Amino acid sequence: MRVLGIDVGRRRVGLAISDPSGTLARPLTTLSVTSPADAVERVAAEVKRLASEEDGLVGIVVGVPVRLDGSPNSETAVVATFMTDLAARVPLPIVGGDERLTSVEAESRLATGERDWRRRKKKLDAAAAAIILQDYLDGRSTGGPEGPLQGT
Repeated sequence: MRVLGIDVGRRRVGLAISDPSGTLARPLTTLSVTSPADAVERVAAEVKRLASEEDGLVGIVVGVPVRLDGSPNSETAVVATFMTDLAARVPLPIVGGDERLTSVEAESRLATGERDWRRRKKKLDAAAAAIILQDYLDGRSTGGPEGPLQGT
Protein backbone atom coordinates (compact mmCIF):
# COMPACT_ATOMS: atom_id res chain seq x y z
CA MET A 1 0.00 0.00 0.00
CA ARG A 2 1.16 3.49 -0.86
CA VAL A 3 1.84 6.58 1.26
CA LEU A 4 1.08 10.14 0.13
CA GLY A 5 3.52 12.97 0.85
CA ILE A 6 2.33 16.59 1.04
CA ASP A 7 4.23 19.89 0.93
CA VAL A 8 1.73 22.58 1.99
CA GLY A 9 2.10 26.13 0.74
CA ARG A 10 -0.18 29.13 0.65
CA ARG A 11 -0.47 29.11 -3.17
CA ARG A 12 0.67 25.62 -4.13
CA VAL A 13 0.48 22.18 -2.55
CA GLY A 14 2.95 19.57 -3.74
CA LEU A 15 1.98 15.90 -3.70
CA ALA A 16 4.20 12.85 -3.91
CA ILE A 17 3.38 9.14 -3.79
CA SER A 18 5.33 6.08 -2.73
CA ASP A 19 5.53 2.88 -4.67
CA PRO A 20 3.26 0.04 -3.45
CA SER A 21 6.08 -1.40 -1.32
CA GLY A 22 6.51 1.90 0.53
CA THR A 23 10.18 2.11 -0.44
CA LEU A 24 10.50 4.84 -3.06
CA ALA A 25 8.82 8.26 -3.35
CA ARG A 26 8.19 10.14 -6.55
CA PRO A 27 6.62 13.54 -7.31
CA LEU A 28 2.95 13.27 -8.25
CA THR A 29 1.51 16.73 -8.93
CA THR A 30 1.28 20.31 -7.75
CA LEU A 31 -2.11 21.78 -6.93
CA SER A 32 -2.68 25.53 -7.23
CA VAL A 33 -4.86 26.66 -4.33
CA THR A 34 -6.61 29.90 -3.41
CA SER A 35 -7.04 29.49 0.36
CA PRO A 36 -6.37 27.05 3.21
CA ALA A 37 -9.92 25.69 2.84
CA ASP A 38 -9.39 25.20 -0.90
CA ALA A 39 -6.13 23.35 -0.15
CA VAL A 40 -7.90 20.94 2.23
CA GLU A 41 -10.75 20.41 -0.26
CA ARG A 42 -8.46 19.73 -3.23
CA VAL A 43 -6.11 17.45 -1.28
CA ALA A 44 -9.03 15.51 0.25
CA ALA A 45 -10.42 14.90 -3.25
CA GLU A 46 -7.00 13.69 -4.42
CA VAL A 47 -6.66 11.41 -1.36
CA LYS A 48 -10.05 9.85 -2.07
CA ARG A 49 -9.12 9.32 -5.73
CA LEU A 50 -5.79 7.70 -4.86
CA ALA A 51 -7.33 5.55 -2.11
CA SER A 52 -9.83 4.16 -4.62
CA GLU A 53 -7.08 2.96 -6.98
CA GLU A 54 -5.91 -0.64 -6.94
CA ASP A 55 -2.80 0.05 -4.83
CA GLY A 56 -4.76 2.27 -2.43
CA LEU A 57 -3.30 4.51 0.28
CA VAL A 58 -2.30 3.56 3.80
CA GLY A 59 -1.44 7.00 5.16
CA ILE A 60 -0.29 10.55 4.66
CA VAL A 61 2.92 12.39 5.58
CA VAL A 62 2.68 16.18 5.72
CA GLY A 63 5.82 18.31 5.79
CA VAL A 64 5.83 20.44 8.93
CA PRO A 65 7.80 23.67 8.54
CA VAL A 66 10.10 24.57 11.43
CA ARG A 67 13.22 26.64 11.90
CA LEU A 68 16.59 24.98 11.49
CA ASP A 69 16.80 24.54 15.28
CA GLY A 70 13.46 22.67 15.24
CA SER A 71 11.38 25.43 16.83
CA PRO A 72 8.06 26.47 15.26
CA ASN A 73 7.95 29.25 12.67
CA SER A 74 5.11 31.37 11.29
CA GLU A 75 3.90 28.57 8.99
CA THR A 76 3.91 25.76 11.57
CA ALA A 77 0.42 26.62 12.87
CA VAL A 78 -0.95 26.94 9.33
CA VAL A 79 0.21 23.42 8.49
CA ALA A 80 -1.05 22.06 11.83
CA THR A 81 -4.50 23.45 11.02
CA PHE A 82 -4.31 21.94 7.52
CA MET A 83 -3.49 18.54 9.05
CA THR A 84 -6.39 18.78 11.52
CA ASP A 85 -8.85 19.83 8.81
CA LEU A 86 -7.64 17.12 6.43
CA ALA A 87 -7.90 14.48 9.19
CA ALA A 88 -11.58 15.43 9.58
CA ARG A 89 -12.14 14.78 5.87
CA VAL A 90 -10.20 11.57 5.18
CA PRO A 91 -10.12 8.25 7.09
CA LEU A 92 -6.34 7.76 6.91
CA PRO A 93 -3.64 8.31 9.52
CA ILE A 94 -1.70 11.54 9.05
CA VAL A 95 1.77 12.15 10.46
CA GLY A 96 4.08 15.13 10.30
CA GLY A 97 7.43 14.91 8.57
CA ASP A 98 10.47 17.16 8.69
CA GLU A 99 10.29 19.84 6.00
CA ARG A 100 13.53 21.65 6.79
CA LEU A 101 15.48 22.55 3.64
CA THR A 102 13.40 20.31 1.37
CA SER A 103 12.64 23.14 -1.08
CA VAL A 104 16.35 23.99 -1.27
CA GLU A 105 17.23 20.35 -1.91
CA ALA A 106 14.43 19.98 -4.48
CA GLU A 107 15.57 23.14 -6.30
CA SER A 108 19.14 21.85 -6.38
CA ARG A 109 18.07 18.48 -7.78
CA LEU A 110 15.79 20.03 -10.39
CA ALA A 111 18.46 22.52 -11.48
CA THR A 112 20.74 19.70 -12.62
CA GLY A 113 18.22 18.61 -15.24
CA GLU A 114 16.30 21.80 -16.04
CA ARG A 115 17.95 25.16 -16.63
CA ASP A 116 14.74 27.22 -17.03
CA TRP A 117 13.69 28.38 -13.55
CA ARG A 118 10.06 28.84 -14.69
CA ARG A 119 9.82 25.15 -15.56
CA ARG A 120 11.59 24.19 -12.31
CA LYS A 121 9.17 26.30 -10.28
CA LYS A 122 6.20 24.29 -11.62
CA LYS A 123 7.81 21.07 -10.38
CA LEU A 124 9.35 22.36 -7.14
CA ASP A 125 6.51 21.68 -4.69
CA ALA A 126 5.92 18.11 -5.85
CA ALA A 127 9.67 17.47 -5.74
CA ALA A 128 9.81 18.85 -2.17
CA ALA A 129 6.88 16.58 -1.23
CA ALA A 130 8.82 13.62 -2.64
CA ILE A 131 11.83 14.50 -0.47
CA ILE A 132 9.60 14.80 2.64
CA LEU A 133 8.03 11.43 1.85
CA GLN A 134 11.34 9.74 1.03
CA ASP A 135 12.84 11.01 4.30
CA TYR A 136 9.85 9.53 6.14
CA LEU A 137 10.12 6.20 4.31
CA ASP A 138 13.88 6.01 4.93
CA GLY A 139 13.48 6.89 8.61
CA ARG A 140 10.78 4.29 9.06
CA SER A 141 12.94 1.56 7.57
CA THR A 142 15.83 2.46 9.89
CA GLY A 143 13.69 2.81 13.00
CA GLY A 144 13.74 6.61 12.95
CA PRO A 145 11.52 8.88 15.03
CA GLU A 146 8.77 9.24 12.43
CA GLY A 147 5.30 8.33 13.61
CA PRO A 148 3.86 5.02 12.47
CA LEU A 149 1.29 4.65 9.74
CA GLN A 150 -0.93 1.63 9.98
CA GLY A 151 -0.04 -1.15 7.55
CA THR A 152 3.33 0.20 6.48
